[in-house]
Amino acid sequence: MKSNFIKGFLTFTVLFALFQIFESCKPKNVGNAVSANAAEKAYVAPGKYDEFYSFVSGGFSGQVTVYGLPSGRLFKIIPVFSVDPESGYGFSEETKPMLNTSRGFIPWDDSHHTELSQTNGEIDGRWCFINGNNTPRVARIDLKTFRTTEIIELPNSAGNHSSPFITGNTEYVVAGTRFGVPPDYENGDVPINSYKQNFKAHISFIKVEKDGKMDIAFQLRLPPIDFDLASAGKGPSEGWFFFSCYNSEEANTLLEVNASQKDKDFILAVNWKKAEEYIKAGKGVMEKGKYAHNVYNENTHTATSEIKDGVLVLDVAALKDICYLIPCPKSPHGCDVDPTGEYIVGSGKLAALIPVFSFDKIQKAIAAKDFEGDFAGIPVIKYPSALHGEVVKPGLGPLHTQFDGKGNAITSFFVSSELVRWNIKDLKVLDRVPTYYSVGHLCIPGGDTKKPSPKYVIAYNKITKDRYLPTGPELCQSAQIYDISGDKMQLILDFPTIGEPHYTQAAPADLIRNNGQYKFYDITKNNHKYVAKGEKEAKVVREGNTVHVYMTMIRSHFAPDNIEGIKVGDNVYFHVTNLEQDWDIPHGFAIRRAPNAELLIMPGETQTYYWKPTEAGIAPFYCTDFCSALHQEMQGYIRVSPAGSNTPISYSVGTNLPPAAN
Repeated sequence: MKSNFIKGFLTFTVLFALFQIFESCKPKNVGNAVSANAAEKAYVAPGKYDEFYSFVSGGFSGQVTVYGLPSGRLFKIIPVFSVDPESGYGFSEETKPMLNTSRGFIPWDDSHHTELSQTNGEIDGRWCFINGNNTPRVARIDLKTFRTTEIIELPNSAGNHSSPFITGNTEYVVAGTRFGVPPDYENGDVPINSYKQNFKAHISFIKVEKDGKMDIAFQLRLPPIDFDLASAGKGPSEGWFFFSCYNSEEANTLLEVNASQKDKDFILAVNWKKAEEYIKAGKGVMEKGKYAHNVYNENTHTATSEIKDGVLVLDVAALKDICYLIPCPKSPHGCDVDPTGEYIVGSGKLAALIPVFSFDKIQKAIAAKDFEGDFAGIPVIKYPSALHGEVVKPGLGPLHTQFDGKGNAITSFFVSSELVRWNIKDLKVLDRVPTYYSVGHLCIPGGDTKKPSPKYVIAYNKITKDRYLPTGPELCQSAQIYDISGDKMQLILDFPTIGEPHYTQAAPADLIRNNGQYKFYDITKNNHKYVAKGEKEAKVVREGNTVHVYMTMIRSHFAPDNIEGIKVGDNVYFHVTNLEQDWDIPHGFAIRRAPNAELLIMPGETQTYYWKPTEAGIAPFYCTDFCSALHQEMQGYIRVSPAGSNTPISYSVGTNLPPAAN
């Protein structure tokens, strides 16, 4: 054990020393590293559109940010797993159910990876999926509204980092797990050092219907290794999925050393078509597994949450031909399938090479049972039998690979802070450019599909140091755009991002903006339970100590704007309908001193604001979103009387005038 510790520590020390050397040897002219025509290539003139939408995961912010490429302009922040005071997401009664889980209301998560829906292996512009890492969840964003429209929780999962990845026709969203843990309905009160005996890992296959609605189809039970990233097969490898996984040592403490002992970990190859066959043959076992399924309805403008308790599980150790392991050096992070579907690239964080595997060779090895044994009951294919070849000495710390559709790959290198372009077939390095600094993920629009758009690559960097004005102990997160249309990659733009960006997917702008996007909600089709479709329907109704306010808003007043008869301790629900039927005319709603965020209500939409007054007096309310020249005049008053008072409910707009003078 002592020698293993020393071996792992030395590996880490060498890499750290190399990183320190790199840090001290950064080029002195980094501020001038962009060539003269870079600004022209990144410039988008006023009134002109960007070529691509980029959907960036928000990391610890629990949201998705939308940027234009190549300008780097921020267009929108989409709240997913976090409450958002700008829009009222997670504050309005309609959206609170979106953040429900089997363990209650959880208004935060750690979102790492975005994934755009595909048809025939190409981005189709319908949906964007995003993972919740901490409380294992997968969300679907509707790109007609740029809103989170569905969230599903994952049982038997912990650390939903290896997620969400999709099959070529969006049949499934697939999610691995970072942490091995005891399954949810087994006794979890076990010694941590019984990891190998009592802990398991699960991969979830979430079925996606044609309308987008999701549910868990089945899970695969595996030994407790840590899954990192994944990529779906395509072309000849259609029907397969490939995961990088580390901690084949099955360590439960000091993983930086104890999970870095072996020269090779694994790529997991999953034959999901075979798994479907076993499900149809009744080989799956229905096990208890509690999870929340939350769906937002665009017609009622209301979310609902359902708690389910049951998931179908296949044990891959018992069913030998679903999963196969391929040795991969060392502590692999990225796992990427090229556009042809023939080549699978593994990226070992601690390796000094990039292994490229051949799907054809993998199939031949499986047919010939060319195994070196098994790992916890899963066959292990011999490394040379699956290998197409190795990219030798490409850089230090390979992490992720994207493809340009021209037979080339671009890989990010965290330690040596660079992007390296190389040829997939002959494995020769073609070009390299520095990043500033310590690049993690990278993105070519469509770079994991059958049809990449090989004009730009975007690097997402973990360190900025001297690139921006300082902002205290924490510097801004950053991205860099490179033009890859020529033989040499060229840095054309730095731009800050909302932290922490992990991964992005990008698609042609015309594909997204012409997908039937909503400009406003047709108020005649508003089926909200408490909608007021015109000012004549505005009213205030008391039901015991509950008060429902049916309110409308339009430039530039509320109806009603004077309300009396509310009492301390009442449960007051403001059901506010925006009567506008014009694009980009939202209105906001907020009450003085209310312990809540605003609502931001889109044209034709109804949203509900809950308020429990705690003191008697006058409470002003107002529109928080600038809507017209008379925006400041868009306000009203609520009279709150003491509990038990006899002040009757009354409401009005424009008629509650002062008494005439004598």
